[in-house]
Amino acid sequence: MSAPRRTVALVVLLGTLFLLGGAGPASAHSAVRETTPGEGTVLKSAPKQVTMTFTESVGITDDSLRVLSPENRRVNAGDTEHASGRSDTVRVPLDDGLADGTYTVAWRVVSADSHPISGAFTFSIGKPSETTASVSAEPAVNPASGALYDIARYAAYAAVALLIGAATFVLVCRPPSAEPLRGLVRAGWWVLVATTAALLLFRGPYERGTAPSTLLDPELIENTLTSRPGWALLARLALLAGAAVFLVRLGRGAAAETEGPETEGSEKEGPEREQERPTPVVLAVGGLLAVGLAGTWAAAEHASAGIQVPLAMTSSVLHLLAMAVWLGGLAALLTTLHRSEALLSAASVARFSRLAFASVAVLVVTGVYQSWRGLGSWDALFDTSYGQILVAKACAVVLLLAAAGFSRRWTGRLTDAEEPLRVPVLETVGARVGGGADSDAGAGGSGRVAGESTSATGDGSEEEPESESGPTAAPGARRGALRRSVLAEVVVGVVVLVITTVLTGTQPGRAEIETAAAEETAAVGQRTASTTLIPFDVGTPGGQGKVQIVLEPGRVGENTVEAVIIGPDGGIATVPEIRLSFTLASQKIGPIDAGLTNKGGYWGTSSLNLPIPGTWTMKVTIRTSDIDQVSETRRVKILR
Repeated sequence: MSAPRRTVALVVLLGTLFLLGGAGPASAHSAVRETTPGEGTVLKSAPKQVTMTFTESVGITDDSLRVLSPENRRVNAGDTEHASGRSDTVRVPLDDGLADGTYTVAWRVVSADSHPISGAFTFSIGKPSETTASVSAEPAVNPASGALYDIARYAAYAAVALLIGAATFVLVCRPPSAEPLRGLVRAGWWVLVATTAALLLFRGPYERGTAPSTLLDPELIENTLTSRPGWALLARLALLAGAAVFLVRLGRGAAAETEGPETEGSEKEGPEREQERPTPVVLAVGGLLAVGLAGTWAAAEHASAGIQVPLAMTSSVLHLLAMAVWLGGLAALLTTLHRSEALLSAASVARFSRLAFASVAVLVVTGVYQSWRGLGSWDALFDTSYGQILVAKACAVVLLLAAAGFSRRWTGRLTDAEEPLRVPVLETVGARVGGGADSDAGAGGSGRVAGESTSATGDGSEEEPESESGPTAAPGARRGALRRSVLAEVVVGVVVLVITTVLTGTQPGRAEIETAAAEETAAVGQRTASTTLIPFDVGTPGGQGKVQIVLEPGRVGENTVEAVIIGPDGGIATVPEIRLSFTLASQKIGPIDAGLTNKGGYWGTSSLNLPIPGTWTMKVTIRTSDIDQVSETRRVKILR
């Protein structure tokens, strides 16, 4: 297998292993801020519509909100739509004359950063009742569709790094021979085309939570093509078509230049001659294509939602470009080290060193801004998933810089031993930023560097090589160590790339904290009752059923409790006794006996006093005869 193919295989393999080893449901950017009617509320009269407000703008379909009656009948009077002028608020009208009972709202929307979210809540009219509405507890994303979609995302990130990084290495660093890197550029282009097409097809099942077998469903494809993520993917395909024309024309121009006639007295032509400097037009066109490709990511992920969107999208584009230039450039350097038949000049090495330094500087500046924007506070760094993944990424970057430090050390030893590379411009990135991309300097094609000599004394005699790992190791040993250190950089760089991809699919810490605060505020202002339905079975014939417990208002202080037994046939049943108690173990409070009494058809009390907020353990005991009884426990949240 050729070196470019090995590199691509390594990237895809490590990305897949990381994905399968740590895959989990991705948190999305948006979350529910407020619902009307509120969760668990009991209304005196039927509402005209159901409205939901999210923390960010959301995308919807006609049935994003489904309102189900106690008999599991849909009572929507029209399609789901955005509230007038509010992209973060959705609503659906309801039928007239809704009967009393408990209604279920099942919802499914797509966050502004392209991640689907779903859930359900209930409200009641008149008084709570048993409901047969069936709302799936499955995750928002089908596991198989989600896994395939994520694999395509990982591969797309790796491919854009290879494509942009290798092309930049050829255009800016101008190695003596671009032949070994053409395969790397082609591989990056083809993988990016394939993954973009896959993302277009899997976007529908990913958003709707359906199985991969629905990827060719015309309705899903139409929804994808008319959505913002779909537009971004189509734009990416168009840019890749332009990139193909650009690369073909560039390759033909380079070939014509290489095969041109030699003039008398000219320097040696062939693989050892450095490529000509590309024209400003070539650099401008290539730069615009790279910026456009990076923009297709920024337009469909976290940068497109939240605060400071224009600045965030600019930062995201620069961050992705810097990552691609650095990591893709490392892959190009590694390929050149192993496959090139030409001598790698000191000037080419110096150019990549300066390019890598600029990339690291951009990564630091944009990374700090994006971290601040995503976290919002120091607490979020360790208390949220986003913050914890960000810490893992920072640790991986430190390892990457450490690997670059080894490259710098071996580059220094190699340049000390080989006079032609002793030029001031070879100061490496690591010398400036503590070991950033020092592997960029001092690499030779096929293990050779320009000016390599087998004589250490200059008189044509060869000296015996000393220790392979010591400071006086033979040039061949030094070059081998340099190759290994660059390979280590590439491997750790792939890990950084994978963690970055995970980070783009995780709810930012700022949003997570704001969402939690909004939910608690909304719950305090809205909830007037807590309804819990608990199945039970005493183990005797006819001893199965459910107990429905309504706790009103479900807050600190005095509460009213109603407990109703629902028999196996779905009707109201009577039992000799129901006992109910509450315990808050974290504060060593309880059990507090609710003191339920038979009210004729149900058991209740109006004097349950719960002293402090928290998640209490509610224990209910149902006695169906003199000797048969069963106890069940549930956790219930008591608000302030």
